[in-house]
Amino acid sequence: MTDATIRLTTAQAIIRYLENQFIEIDGDELRICGGGFGIFGHGNVTCLGEALYNVQDTLPLYRGQNETGMGFAAAGYAKAWLRQRFMFCTASAGPGTTNLLTAAGLAHANRLPVLLLCGDTFQTRLPDPVLQQMEHFGDPTFGVNDAFKAVSRYWDRITHPAQIIQSLPNALATMLDPADCGPAFLGLPQDVQGWAYDYPEGFFAKRVHKIRRQRPDRDEVAAAAAAIKGAQRPVIIAGGGVQYSGAVAELTALAEALNAPVIETIAGRANLLATHPLNIGPVGVTGSDSANTVAAKADVVVAVGTRLQDFTTGSWTAFAKDAQFIGVNAGRHDAMKHMSLPVVGDAKMTLAELQEALDGVRAPDDWTAFAKEQRAAWDDYVAENVKPGNRPNSYAQAIGVVNDLCDPRDRIVAAAGGLPAEVTANWRTLAVGTVDVEFGFSCMGYEIAGAWGARIAQSQREPERDTITFCGDGSYLMLNSDIYSSVLTDKKMIVLLLDNGGFAVINKLQNNTGNESFNNLIEDTPTATRQFTVDFEAHAAAMGANAETVANPAELAEAFKRAKAADKTSVIVMQVDAYEGWTTEGHAWWEVGTPEVSDSARVRAGHEETEAGRADQRRGV
Repeated sequence: MTDATIRLTTAQAIIRYLENQFIEIDGDELRICGGGFGIFGHGNVTCLGEALYNVQDTLPLYRGQNETGMGFAAAGYAKAWLRQRFMFCTASAGPGTTNLLTAAGLAHANRLPVLLLCGDTFQTRLPDPVLQQMEHFGDPTFGVNDAFKAVSRYWDRITHPAQIIQSLPNALATMLDPADCGPAFLGLPQDVQGWAYDYPEGFFAKRVHKIRRQRPDRDEVAAAAAAIKGAQRPVIIAGGGVQYSGAVAELTALAEALNAPVIETIAGRANLLATHPLNIGPVGVTGSDSANTVAAKADVVVAVGTRLQDFTTGSWTAFAKDAQFIGVNAGRHDAMKHMSLPVVGDAKMTLAELQEALDGVRAPDDWTAFAKEQRAAWDDYVAENVKPGNRPNSYAQAIGVVNDLCDPRDRIVAAAGGLPAEVTANWRTLAVGTVDVEFGFSCMGYEIAGAWGARIAQSQREPERDTITFCGDGSYLMLNSDIYSSVLTDKKMIVLLLDNGGFAVINKLQNNTGNESFNNLIEDTPTATRQFTVDFEAHAAAMGANAETVANPAELAEAFKRAKAADKTSVIVMQVDAYEGWTTEGHAWWEVGTPEVSDSARVRAGHEETEAGRADQRRGV
């Protein structure tokens, strides 16, 4: 260490620090920060913009079209890099920053590293109130940026240049921590960004980071092994944490040694190939009959790298009430859910130690055979479900077409609406880690923006592969501008735009609970005095994409081949049926609030039917 210093503005120091943080991945040293997404305005253009201008080669800045989309893109990037790398988002003070709130919620729910560098009001308060400032009369320190405390894993407001010496390393450590991973927020007052300070040169020295691997407690491993040894019907739930830990090989080895069925969460959808004999399918509300049947009969459930959200657990009805859960997770909070036997530790290390502790114990052959029979039956259902011409155009048919024609390493993206459920149920995994279904925060609009971020990451890892995103018309209308971003940045995507005339999956939920169609489909919107169909092809073409409309799955297949051969983003539009196009099997009960009192007999019947499912619900024990 030396006493040498360098005088920089706060903004310059933040960027220089990020520029010198590296991580080793597969033998290569890469910058942890892959660059950023930015929309400039007052609050970030004059100071942070000046600092970013000088590092365009090392920290490239992608110009966003909408701040929410920027945050989604950063999340898609982090997922594709398995949380080993992240991107920052910078937004102006006021609405530019608040537009990032939803994206921060997505990153928080999904435990994803995203760095938010957001403008804030002047620390001196001399020009108060400034443009777009939200005044709180009784607390002048309270502003819109405080809203991010609810959706950040690390939050700080920089009120003096020296503070980043402590704050930046802590923010980075949070984003790299397997247990605490999530978004980090730094509020940057406009004046403080430009203030200078004599920073120690050592603060900017190159550092190569490693992500912590926490070994499990021996007693916890022993307790888990003892429970598994006593099981007659064990099952393993594989979550997204398996991939983040790089533990797919260990998961597979444990399952094969134990001869235990494996069922997958939405985030863990591509842990095992579809052809692996112990892959029994996706579990839960948007799952498969095979996985849900096995889950209901299991006596010991080893939950690995999952937060056990309600779509996985069927709002805690998918599993037997007396089933013993074992929570293998880097985070104590997730490991202990629903009276689980916790095994807090890195999945890769824990699964290896757990396999050793089992000492050759295997599940009964008849149990595993039963699970495989269920999977075979589900495979037959999916094969028929995705078959073109079996009913009006459907999501499942489009999924089947793409599944048959894509490269095994192509990345598949879906989010919110009906498509993530359809992809989860019908997609047959061709390669590990190739499916990104955003159902953690269930954000419409992630489909295109998240795919753009994923494509940026994929172009750095497997540039010869494609990023393919399934998008409904509702999500497209909500956030489509990153089609333009993908064209501008030469980050090719293939967008399957499946138009069912509105928010059809919520219309389905509305109908299934006895309610009339109301304000979800365009045709059922009472204030829509005109009816017409958006020309999605023309709209996408206007943003520079290749675009075409097809009438059926056969035409979709040919269009998809053209899109694969193209050198820029392609959008393929196909209408699908809003009522008859759904996957009808594979669902578990899902708790939704329904009216206890209603003038409608159908609504009352829907309430009674919903409440009847509660009989199977675990109550936390």
